[in-house]
Amino acid sequence: MSLLIKNIKTLFQTYETPPKWLCGAQMKQMPSIDNAYVFIENENITSYGKMTDLAFNADKVIDATNKFVLPAFCDSHTHLVFAGSREQEFVDRINGLTYEEIAARGGGILNSAKRLSNTSEEELIAQALVRCNEIISLGTGAVEIKSGYGLSLESELKILRVIQKLKTLTPLTIKSTFLGAHAIPTAFKSNRNRYIDLIINDMLPAIKADNLADYIDVFCETNYFTVAEMERIIKAGSENGLKAKVHVNQFTSIGGIAAAIKHNALSVDHLEVIENYDIEALQGAETIATLLPSCSFFIKIPYAPARKLIDAGLAIALASDYNPGSTPSGNMQLVISLACIQQNLLPVEAINAATLNGAYAMGLSQQLGTVSVGKKANLIISNELPSILSLPYAFGSNAVNEMILNGSEFKNTEITY
Repeated sequence: MSLLIKNIKTLFQTYETPPKWLCGAQMKQMPSIDNAYVFIENENITSYGKMTDLAFNADKVIDATNKFVLPAFCDSHTHLVFAGSREQEFVDRINGLTYEEIAARGGGILNSAKRLSNTSEEELIAQALVRCNEIISLGTGAVEIKSGYGLSLESELKILRVIQKLKTLTPLTIKSTFLGAHAIPTAFKSNRNRYIDLIINDMLPAIKADNLADYIDVFCETNYFTVAEMERIIKAGSENGLKAKVHVNQFTSIGGIAAAIKHNALSVDHLEVIENYDIEALQGAETIATLLPSCSFFIKIPYAPARKLIDAGLAIALASDYNPGSTPSGNMQLVISLACIQQNLLPVEAINAATLNGAYAMGLSQQLGTVSVGKKANLIISNELPSILSLPYAFGSNAVNEMILNGSEFKNTEITY
């Protein structure tokens, strides 16, 4: 099966030899071709270029006159599988309670864990599919999904099985992350080491046996997991074949970034609070900084200093942090807008952070994130826009006209369960 997208107003992120990521000043680069085409066979891009050089016939043709084409977004940090929602906590924050205060009285992560334990896999799948449809319609083609609302062997495995099922039911490229170390369950408050032992001795072997995860994560933060605990857990994850992607520096800087880098973490995520020694630790590392501006927007915490990180020569990725408590949205277009408006990224930098660099943060930069021969054809066909700058500028509008996933046109009615 072949597909031709022709008469493209501008085709963005065209690389003959795609980089693994873009860092520092490189993030201002976005090679493009005006009046272009993309030729797709099966799932992959096999040719692209100027319309004057087009010499292919295809089984299916899409006319993209006056429309832009760019790689689909790679959302590298979400908690998309959850049960229900937490609107009351939204009201609590309006009334002045902080994230930490809500958590201390049984809200937050523990609230979601209680709800999830009482929800069947079938219902979790049904709820998650609605969210998958939504994020695809907004431009996402690849997504990382974490567990972490289970906090027990049975419930953590349940979430991971749901994620595996989503891989078969949706055209999204999905990576699965085990986040058993999201919070200490109430039953283990007086003996937190016993819960960490449960993660290491029971959860990880069961996950490995059924190949349920690609990565391991820990919420390394004051009042959650210490640096030493994080190191112990991600070391055990590595021994079970799981590379680390770690929550760090959301509220405090306690040395988690340097420790995560020491253990070859693929990404360090959040970074709303960051010190110069954290930036120094990231310089020269293969670990990417993943920023979550819609979380800052929703719970009114500082935004990560994206401009400072880029000016220090670092690579950053942008992700949604889609979850029921601190970011009940998977809208990557809004994430890009917030990065520009609140973190002073240029539109091109923000789009690069949400595509190629997001792919790197998922271990997928060889497959996704640019328009390159041999890469998977996960593409956005935009509406008729005056310029690509309209994507972050018109922050309340959906710029996506059509999605191409795995080389095929996506229709929302395709996802059912």
